[in-house]
Amino acid sequence: MLVLNDTEVEELLDPAGCVAAMTHAFLSLARHDVHQPLRSIIRPPGEESLIGLMPVHRAGERPLYALKTVCVVPSNAARGLDPHQGTVSLFDGETGQTIAVMNAAPITAIRTAACSAVATEALARKDAHVLAVVGTGHQAHAHLHVLPAIRGYERVLVGGRNAEKTVETASAHGAEAASSIEDAVREADVVVTATSSEEPVIRREWLKPGTHVNAMGACFPHTRELDSETIADAALFVDRRESAESESGEYLIALAEGAIAEGHIRAEVGEVLTGSAPGRTSDDELTVFDSLGLAVEDLFAAEYLLRRAEETGRGVKVAFSA
Repeated sequence: MLVLNDTEVEELLDPAGCVAAMTHAFLSLARHDVHQPLRSIIRPPGEESLIGLMPVHRAGERPLYALKTVCVVPSNAARGLDPHQGTVSLFDGETGQTIAVMNAAPITAIRTAACSAVATEALARKDAHVLAVVGTGHQAHAHLHVLPAIRGYERVLVGGRNAEKTVETASAHGAEAASSIEDAVREADVVVTATSSEEPVIRREWLKPGTHVNAMGACFPHTRELDSETIADAALFVDRRESAESESGEYLIALAEGAIAEGHIRAEVGEVLTGSAPGRTSDDELTVFDSLGLAVEDLFAAEYLLRRAEETGRGVKVAFSA
């Protein structure tokens, strides 16, 4: 069994390789090559933290099971720790033997940013060259690392609620610190919302015609980063319909407020990649990718990491089963 720690994952999970892996993950989902149940969430009464279980199975020439076990601890940000802590495990799909156990925190951050990169390449205007990242935490840093590595942005802006953290985050990536979230968003062709906010952090009137938005910070039915007007005016794309219709506050709150009707989701990103559903239809169209995060993404990221570890001799091999 291979064990990869956080540093090894960060060094092996390069942006280009992870984007390629996420492209294959979306395609595999669209082609029904994977069995992807909804995640299970356990939140003890009175606790701010929770634990999520995210299983998936892929059939084919090399069948695999994967399971991400992730604790989400919001107060970790104040400790200087990633709010997502846990493991991604790979199991042989034929024998059930454990193949690998990897640190889930950097996998989650990097593969989430890579999913945003895939969606951006599929949905954003070809002349989109100004990126705004809203947020200053771990996911914001991952997006500032991955997205500019995939597309050559002329300007990269960071918008946050804390001015000092905004400057620190922007400086760490050679980006510009905007004076406010609104100023960052109004300038942008591509926007990423990577916050822990439970209420909208951007407003529809801030978004230029033709903007593409990657919303990935809110992943529960009661939380959202975009207001209902944005969701109503946008062509809405998701990683998976069933997940969005069960878990996405972006979608569910707008639906409950009557801003949208059932069926508002245009397509899954994988369907756009296969050509079975349309993506952007005009340069002025507002597009939104509502990213919840899926176990299939962890599976393909972990499989890529396994291959990279074998090529480079990284990680620790542990005798685990006969």
